[in-house]
Amino acid sequence: MELTNKEKAVALLNSFNTGDQTPISYINSQKYIQHNLAVGDGLEGFGEVMQHAPEGGFKANVVRAFQDGDFVFTHTEYNFFGPKVGFDVFRFEDGLIVEHWDNLSEITPPNPSGRTQLDGAVDISDKEKTSENKKLVEGFVNDVLMNGQSDKLTTYINAEKYLQHNAAVADGLDGLGAALQYFADNGLVMQYDKVHSVLGEGNFVLTISEGKFGKGDHVAYYDLFRVENGLIVEHWDVIEVIPPQEEWKNSNGKF
Repeated sequence: MELTNKEKAVALLNSFNTGDQTPISYINSQKYIQHNLAVGDGLEGFGEVMQHAPEGGFKANVVRAFQDGDFVFTHTEYNFFGPKVGFDVFRFEDGLIVEHWDNLSEITPPNPSGRTQLDGAVDISDKEKTSENKKLVEGFVNDVLMNGQSDKLTTYINAEKYLQHNAAVADGLDGLGAALQYFADNGLVMQYDKVHSVLGEGNFVLTISEGKFGKGDHVAYYDLFRVENGLIVEHWDVIEVIPPQEEWKNSNGKF
């Protein structure tokens, strides 16, 4: 029975746990483009990382997996040179993986509302609303996060239900407002400059953006949103600093 692209991507990540070599065949070795800047291009780069695995290897626990056309995106708990949380995006052609992007960060303690970077809703619903939900989330990122139109927050977010998984931010609009005020008071930035990709399946939408964070670090923002009845009700994210170009192991760029 033919596996879906989503099943192939999950099997590839699970192979970290099992050592099964079969999922390597789901990668097109002639065309594989790598956007993790710490990894060399092609299957050779992937193999080099595996050769440097610690005793016992790497571990991956896929918590959420979604498919949008030729793209599969996952939300995963890793033991990858230490505990990590990550988003991975795979692009498929003719049933094989030809391109990979990701964002990784350290696992942190629960946030002020007691939520972790990975817990929360996992069930996919409202598949017929995928396009509508992607448009809503893209509007939120453009209007509020990129252009600072905080007066539009309640146009996009359900203030009564909003659950937050960012390690430093509490639930609700009050939690978001307090975090933004802390940044402002301490001369820190959370700047979104460009949205590179919007992917979704049903009630979940992932945006991949570029900007500046903290003291001005050049970062990639991966934000996962859950939408319910036309409003955002839950948010997870991973923010990763983009290294200077002279440190890149491939020339494909982060995005």
